Amino acid sequence: MVDYYFQEGLENHGLDLTKEQMVVLKKVNDQDGLNQNELAFLTFRDKSSLARLLVKMERKGYIYRRQNSQDKRINEVFLTPEGEEIYKRCKVVIKEILETMEQNLSETEILDTIRILKQVQQNFSAEKAIIEERV
Repeated sequence: MVDYYFQEGLENHGLDLTKEQMVVLKKVNDQDGLNQNELAFLTFRDKSSLARLLVKMERKGYIYRRQNSQDKRINEVFLTPEGEEIYKRCKVVIKEILETMEQNLSETEILDTIRILKQVQQNFSAEKAIIEERV
């Protein structure tokens, strides 16, 4: 449900961006020059699906990749000026969605929801780690 309203908000603001691309923009904005492996981990994506996503974002002019100067096997990801602008514009959408989601909720209810969702995310991360150990 949230994904639907988020995507609708991006489209209503004329942003050629998916939720997944917005997550990448945020992570790279927070730490320009992240390598693809770190970015895959931070965005909960496998390396190949992230690579495909980054190709699309490069074509749109939002990011660029550069080989690490010490290890040519590592690609670092950077925002372009256009990517920075798109990220600034999508923050407006995020703010609107959060305001809608938080309507009629007390501060305690909001904090409890965040705490519960973080615990659910940790549970999934722990389960994923167990599965990856088995493989």
